[in-house]
Amino acid sequence: MTTIRQRRVGKGTEADDDQPSEEKNLKPDGKILTGHTGGKLWNILSITVGGIVAISLGLLTSVYVATLHENDLWFSNIKEVEREISFRTECGLYYSYYKQMIQAASIQQGLHGLVYDNKTESVRTINILERMNVYQEVFLSILYRILPIQQYLEPVYFYIYTLFGLQAVYVIALYVTSWLLSGTWLSGLLAACWYITNRIDTTRVEFTIPLRENWALPFFAVQIAAITYLLRTHLQPVQERLTLMAVFIATFLFSLTWQFNQFMMLIQALALFILDCFDMLPTAKVMWLYIIQISGLLLVCVLQFFNSMILGSLLISFNASVLIARTIQKILNLESDEHIFKFLKAKFGFGATRDFDANLYLCEEAFGLLPLNTFSRLSDTLLFYVYIFVLFFMTVAAVIIAFWNLSGSNQVQFMEKMEECTVTLKPDAAYNLIHTILFGCLALSTMRMKYLWTSHMCVFASFGLCSTEVWKLTLKCIHLYTSQRTRVIKYSVPIMTLLYISYKFWPGIMDELSELREFYDPDTVELMNWIKSNTPNTAVFAGSMQLLAGVKLCTGRTLTNHPHYEDKNLRERTKQIYQIYAKRSPEDVYRILRSFGTDYVILEDSICYERRHSRGCRLRDLLDIANGHIMDGLGENEPDLKPSLYPRFCEEIKKNLPPYTIHFTRVFQNKTFHVYKLAKHK
Repeated sequence: MTTIRQRRVGKGTEADDDQPSEEKNLKPDGKILTGHTGGKLWNILSITVGGIVAISLGLLTSVYVATLHENDLWFSNIKEVEREISFRTECGLYYSYYKQMIQAASIQQGLHGLVYDNKTESVRTINILERMNVYQEVFLSILYRILPIQQYLEPVYFYIYTLFGLQAVYVIALYVTSWLLSGTWLSGLLAACWYITNRIDTTRVEFTIPLRENWALPFFAVQIAAITYLLRTHLQPVQERLTLMAVFIATFLFSLTWQFNQFMMLIQALALFILDCFDMLPTAKVMWLYIIQISGLLLVCVLQFFNSMILGSLLISFNASVLIARTIQKILNLESDEHIFKFLKAKFGFGATRDFDANLYLCEEAFGLLPLNTFSRLSDTLLFYVYIFVLFFMTVAAVIIAFWNLSGSNQVQFMEKMEECTVTLKPDAAYNLIHTILFGCLALSTMRMKYLWTSHMCVFASFGLCSTEVWKLTLKCIHLYTSQRTRVIKYSVPIMTLLYISYKFWPGIMDELSELREFYDPDTVELMNWIKSNTPNTAVFAGSMQLLAGVKLCTGRTLTNHPHYEDKNLRERTKQIYQIYAKRSPEDVYRILRSFGTDYVILEDSICYERRHSRGCRLRDLLDIANGHIMDGLGENEPDLKPSLYPRFCEEIKKNLPPYTIHFTRVFQNKTFHVYKLAKHK
């Protein structure tokens, strides 16, 4: 087991929409002074200061997460194998392709090795570029090879510094979005501060660096910022074209770097559709955004060698037409993402399931409901309270406007009526409102997706706190509205909030940065070193998905299965390999493993004797249920489950009984792992 132990000593502008129009003053000679020059200089100064603050906060965030990562693992001091082991589960798998490209004799040979890969899945040759979103690793590896930095920077640091650098892009994009919505960069400052102080719930980049979402979410934030700007009124044609280009580039990069892109953009398309139906967005711009989504996804589809999962995605179905999409799905016989729909069906109570893949997701905490303690943490920084306050008033405004739009009321009369009782809702604010509601629902239902919501929560709450519209509506509701009072509140409340956050959380951040720990996983290090020293380079290893990703990264050996689960054949293969933890005969297990060309199998005590999950969610329980066997331990079983004729393989093999030693020979053992070599019977 990996542990972290205490380190040993030694080795927009500030323009306010509610401000009155410029007053005109007459000089004695009769000429008019508009104050235009002074206002323009003030705007330039404000934008300059706001821009400097945005860049500074972005860079500080990058340094902050990089320092946390170094302090947590003592990354600069540990061995290379320990650095690679620290990239857990699929993180290690993705990083292995970057390492593979770096170590290839040439760029062409490296690309050929990815397109015709026979080490990731034994007895199969697969196209990694088609199956996985690893173009970012390819690009980084090529960049590292051609830049004159090899003597100064190790490949692993070039990789992790790039990811930490993207955090700067992420924070700047959140800052800019909030600034655009509110009209003041004070809002952006508050959004960035909330993002940092709520780091536990807004990002996990410092301990899951190569994870696909850490590549994709910064580009998604840039896309949202660009859409927010696009939906502003009175844009010049050149501004609109440049913004559409920015939306396209951000959408393309987001789609290229994360396999779940289509599901996120489907929610985004649904938000646009709802607002378009209520006449709250300009239809022409919505159509352009649909086109950009489809074209960006299709371009990624081409780069991924016409990946059928993309071609038959629900996003294209939604944006193009249901009829055409159904035809495409029938033609392609799509099964790559069927496990997701089985999971959703079971999660929301549409019938129980014994499906192994669906239950594997259902039993993971990351795919459960969002824990209630999340709201407690978000409330400590006042973020959740402010978010609910802003969400309530914005939703009220949206409902009123939608009602008036649908009722077909005269627009002029409607605007006059709205000015009397409430405020209008601008298109960019309307989009961000629906965006946060839909992604909030996604986060509430699936904890892993909370990072899509919490970061935008920072933007939305800070915008509302600095928004003239929100305070105008609030003060009108309690009959205290004046223009001057609104301006005072929209600046004073955010400043007081920033002071509170600084006072309460600055000491904790300083303590966090001063706490020094180190990576400690001697059992896994011993295993990887043994594999490299005592097995041939062509050896094939079977075991858990999470461990095998590390085996590929640290040793380069061939795998039977891995954690990139978006393939039906791989899911079936993994279920078969996992019979090593089921109640099966040694002959059955041997036959299954040899069918995948396995030379060595790694058994983990942490899985065989698992106690992390409750009964019914342990891996061995999922296998028993899928195989129709009664589960171990006290508790109820479904009536049609039967006792197995055989004991649990991972337990019985350790007794060295003849039926097992005929097929399996133990060649390595420590407190955590047991490695067995398979006999090669003729």
